[in-house]
Amino acid sequence: MPRPLWSGSLSFGLVNVPVALYSAARDTDVHFHQLHEKDGARIEIRRFCSKEDEEVAFEDIGHAYEMDSGKTVVLTDAELAAIAPERTRTIEISSFVETASIDPILYDHPYWLLPTGESAGTKRAYRLLVEAMGSTDRVALGRFVLRTKEYLVAVRVRDGLLSLTTMVFPDEIRATKGIDTGARKPSKESLSQAVKLIEALGADFDPSKYKDDYTKRLKKVIKDKEKGGTIDAPEPDDEPEPAPDLLEALRASMAEIRKKG
Repeated sequence: MPRPLWSGSLSFGLVNVPVALYSAARDTDVHFHQLHEKDGARIEIRRFCSKEDEEVAFEDIGHAYEMDSGKTVVLTDAELAAIAPERTRTIEISSFVETASIDPILYDHPYWLLPTGESAGTKRAYRLLVEAMGSTDRVALGRFVLRTKEYLVAVRVRDGLLSLTTMVFPDEIRATKGIDTGARKPSKESLSQAVKLIEALGADFDPSKYKDDYTKRLKKVIKDKEKGGTIDAPEPDDEPEPAPDLLEALRASMAEIRKKG
């Protein structure tokens, strides 16, 4: 495992379980350096004062917030530090809720919570919590501070371990009220055909079937370029037009599925 991002205790009631936090997701994106196309030199990003046209040292950079009125409010590092969340070493569990009661849109980044130390007591407490939560199908909700931000978190059991997922707060989700879809209510026949199509395409979710095809193609392009190959950009596909007859399109889709089956 990589180095832990955080270590402390998972606390519920009077029970404290020493744990360490590890990211459960790997960055598999291909990262590029920015170059000057003319001579291949690396691009450097520097901070300049727009008034003096001089480079500004990091420690001399202030923080400003522009109000709706257009007025700018400047805050010092000391003022920001005064309202920063207290850096505790505890994930405080406040409640256990039904898994289905949490809208997945609230989930953010996944982590692993693993026991720390070789103490038999620590491992027993960790295993007890895993078994208890696994048998109730509940999610533990709590808060903790990572770096300088306080997070709402969901702790669940996965593969015999505790996973922690940071969550966004409800007011961070964009409201959908008032959005006009511009569509009329579908006919009963169209709705029935659409439901049949969904059921015909129904399957158990198998994450191993889904691959990052873009990254695979990108790495192949990089390897081909390394060997001196040339890459021809494909012609862009035409954007598909909406079906002129929705009901007929649904029926044709069902016919295609029956033909393949």
